[in-house]
Amino acid sequence: MGKKEKLIERFKTLPKDFTFEETIQLFGYFGYVKHNKGASSGSRIRFKNEGTGAFINLHRPHPGSIMKEWMMKDMYMHLKNKGLI
Repeated sequence: MGKKEKLIERFKTLPKDFTFEETIQLFGYFGYVKHNKGASSGSRIRFKNEGTGAFINLHRPHPGSIMKEWMMKDMYMHLKNKGLI
């Protein structure tokens, strides 16, 4: 099992220690690119799939980099609904 598959399998378990850096990598595997929503967007981040136009809006966790449980569930449902996991 390669690095990509290991990260996807880890994500599917909805771990409590999944980081924002892992989120960027995970969405990158599925063709999503991280976009800031503008100068006044604060911690809001949009991941957009340039090929399909699909996107998901998330909040960059702070002060740490661990993703919140509700964000993990949103990410999981988004990827599942798009048939990616």
